[in-house]
Amino acid sequence: MTSSDTELERFKAARDTAIHRLNLIQQGAQILYEDGTPVDMASEKARLEASVADMDRRIARLALMAATPTGSLN
Repeated sequence: MTSSDTELERFKAARDTAIHRLNLIQQGAQILYEDGTPVDMASEKARLEASVADMDRRIARLALMAATPTGSLN
């Protein structure tokens, strides 16, 4: 497994986690800070959506790099 494969798997796992959190937010989950203050869920949802979009771009780029042959074809 190459370093780009490892990075690709790491981004896929992080993306899955972010999507799971988005699903929990959609179901009405409420996150609290350690001091008990509620997190602004609209902001958290927007942050996670932006994060997933960024990870989608990175995953696509890494997948393209992994599929692109390097070196001589001979």
